[in-house]
Amino acid sequence: MQAKVREFFKKWFSLPALTGIAILLGAFVGALMALFGRVLLAAGDLRSTYPLYFIPALALVGAGIVFAYRKWGKDSSRGMSLVFAVGQGKESKIPLQLIPLVMIGTWATHLFGGSAGREGVAVQIGGTVGNFISRKLPIEGASHILLVAGMAAGFSGLFQIPFAATAFALEVLVIGYLDFKSLLPTAAAAFTACKVSNLLGLEKFSVDLNELLQTHFGTSVNAMLFHDGLDISLILKIAGLGILFGIVGGCFAKVLQLSKDFFAKKFPDSMRRILMMGIVLSALFLLLWQGRYSGLGTNLIDIAFAENGVASGIQNYDWILKFLLTILTLSAGFLGGEVTPLFSIGSTFGVVAAAAFGIPIPLAASLGYAAVFGSATKTLLAPILIGCEVFGFDALPAFFIACVMARVCNGGQSVYNQRKIILN
Repeated sequence: MQAKVREFFKKWFSLPALTGIAILLGAFVGALMALFGRVLLAAGDLRSTYPLYFIPALALVGAGIVFAYRKWGKDSSRGMSLVFAVGQGKESKIPLQLIPLVMIGTWATHLFGGSAGREGVAVQIGGTVGNFISRKLPIEGASHILLVAGMAAGFSGLFQIPFAATAFALEVLVIGYLDFKSLLPTAAAAFTACKVSNLLGLEKFSVDLNELLQTHFGTSVNAMLFHDGLDISLILKIAGLGILFGIVGGCFAKVLQLSKDFFAKKFPDSMRRILMMGIVLSALFLLLWQGRYSGLGTNLIDIAFAENGVASGIQNYDWILKFLLTILTLSAGFLGGEVTPLFSIGSTFGVVAAAAFGIPIPLAASLGYAAVFGSATKTLLAPILIGCEVFGFDALPAFFIACVMARVCNGGQSVYNQRKIILN
């Protein structure tokens, strides 16, 4: 009788219970993301205002990051690798000290000029909080489900894109598999985190793509795609762009892995590696227009979507310099992530490629923003939804075409090379 009662509660109450817990998890992680995101933006603004005060000290700050992880980090230095290992059931615990270490290390990386992202921090923090809560619960499956929900909460709270964050968390751990058993708690955590971080003052980046197109080109995405029936010519152009975005994203993932391996062998001691590379990076960032390629790359994204619709401030080489400097920053051991730089690389590359395909610059830039991210992370639903949530759902058909082609043409690469593979 007791076994039947336990089975009844397991079947009918475990999911609602985990969903309720996920809402609380989302609220807490959303608050953390508001704190993290606002300080990060303030650090970036301060560095942009006084680049000569901060960028020269990048190597010394890097040494401080390595020292802190050696003294207090334990397994925290494994970062995303540890989150993936726990999510795939290979390990069971993420240490709580990861949270302050990765937050402070990422703030320092950005304040002193490193070219890095922020999503890695968000996902690690959310996953750590979810893992900690799950270890206190006698509910079967809580460990995996709350880890995934925490990852989505971190991503959503930081970027304010709950649909995409839900999809990202469900598809990122295992290639070729959607984790539907975690769907409801994950979505609940993502939407809660988004709302809480927004209430606490973290703003979402968004562009009204149709308004830009209407103002400067007298058209909209749907009018371009479906004028007098389906426009096959435009579909082929978008598909062609998608192929290029897939190659760029795949190359980023592959070169990042090769670079990490090369510099790890060249400088086996992480302290020496970050000091030597930090000195070189400081010089490069200062020589290249005093920090134009430092930080997240949001400065380049803003130029790509300037109100005049022509992105005249974007140079043909912006995307490749951001590409290379982000890889060097992460290879050295600085903290952050890849996603926002990928948004920057994709949108600036889209600006450059727009003329060759005869596509309006805002459309090409927005497609690159989403598709290069999808290619580099080997995800599909997340980049499509990112495009829709940032630029408007009216452009869904265009994002679908570009992201499908980018996913197919990425060469099988992913910045998350610790992912388990089910299907290809």
